[in-house]
Amino acid sequence: MKGGKSSGAQKKSDAKLAVKKPATKGKAAKDPNKPKRPASAFFVFMEDFRKQFKEENPNNNSVAAVGKAGGAKWKALSTADKAPYVAKADKRKAEYEKTMAAYNKKLAAGGEDEDDDSEKSKSEVNNEDEGSDDDMMTELGRVCLLMV
Repeated sequence: MKGGKSSGAQKKSDAKLAVKKPATKGKAAKDPNKPKRPASAFFVFMEDFRKQFKEENPNNNSVAAVGKAGGAKWKALSTADKAPYVAKADKRKAEYEKTMAAYNKKLAAGGEDEDDDSEKSKSEVNNEDEGSDDDMMTELGRVCLLMV
């Protein structure tokens, strides 16, 4: 073979490629039935602020701009103005602690009974009772904001 590698050299390079690396341990699998953590007071504020910002700036599609404007307004709010959002966040945290206690009790009992309603479905029912039409968009906005 002109200009090519000899067959002996090629076998050595193939041997190097065949070396297996030890498998690394991955993350533990998440439990899909575990209740989600509640939103902080800031994120409760951002739920309302996003709607208001969208009405005032209908042509702005930047998630970063909404986040920056919301953060600046949150910092400018007084403690008294933040109080309703803190109260909502505390209420959500109390509900979360109740559902976590039930979830942990269920895990300690030794497994999942498929006859019982899952904690996830109970939280979804509670969310529907709150009456927001665009809960999915709010959740999507929260995830996008966290990614930025």
